[in-house]
Amino acid sequence: MAYRDFEQKFFNLVGVVPCGNGVRPPILIGAHYDSVIEAPCADDNAAAVAIALAAAAKLAGEELKRDVVIALFDAEEPPYFLGESMGSTRFYKEQMLPEGVHAAIIMDLVGHDVSVPIPGADKMRPGISDLICLTGSESHPDVVDLVSSQDFGQLVPIATLNSNIGDMSDHHVFRTHGVPYLFLSCGRWKHYHQPSDTPNRLNYAKMARISHLLVDLTMKLADAPLERHSAAGAGPMECDTVALELRFFHQAFGPLIPMLLDRLRLVRLETRDDLNALALALQWLT
Repeated sequence: MAYRDFEQKFFNLVGVVPCGNGVRPPILIGAHYDSVIEAPCADDNAAAVAIALAAAAKLAGEELKRDVVIALFDAEEPPYFLGESMGSTRFYKEQMLPEGVHAAIIMDLVGHDVSVPIPGADKMRPGISDLICLTGSESHPDVVDLVSSQDFGQLVPIATLNSNIGDMSDHHVFRTHGVPYLFLSCGRWKHYHQPSDTPNRLNYAKMARISHLLVDLTMKLADAPLERHSAAGAGPMECDTVALELRFFHQAFGPLIPMLLDRLRLVRLETRDDLNALALALQWLT
């Protein structure tokens, strides 16, 4: 799909893994491929592109219940971010409506190790660098159930409401149109939007694990009813994910929790307000 804005031509690169019955709305796997600077930008966002393509190859050998659209979007980075020229927005509005999308999984910044700024964190909580954050569980009750029962293997999931971090990537157009979705990210790091974001700094074993997770989530979302409680395009919904977020946080940080809460100047972690405060504090910490 090519389009032109601001006297510049953009290209979304899109393919389909067919299920043989393309009547039902598809699952979409998305990642942007443009970069903010003329540099490798390996984590932002070549890693996600590679993971999406690896998942597509695996899904091609599976018995699918829906088509899977693999969409590599242009114009995600500034100055087009969240504007009408943003590749995912143009693609959804011009090519996916009126049928829409059954569910979307978007990835951004998924290739690096996560560093927890507590001395000895990796020894107190082995594997913490395999942390991966997700938002979008709140987009549908079935998604809450799916994520709650998901086996993440060696990956260390944490979850938060998208409203706590904002629409950081291409899931924006799907969320605002009421599409059930998941957004996967390892967050920003010191090489974000820097020439130092190079392939040698990626964790390829972690990327392989995320690719396996992506295939599993795609298969399960394709099988989930995901009945809409409002008309398509009526806007996002938000389900209760407090129990899920608390469980993931305690599983992820374990013995680090007292030190982490002390450093973040948080007294307790029990309620939605506590979780919102935690999400805000962690963004400042990183």
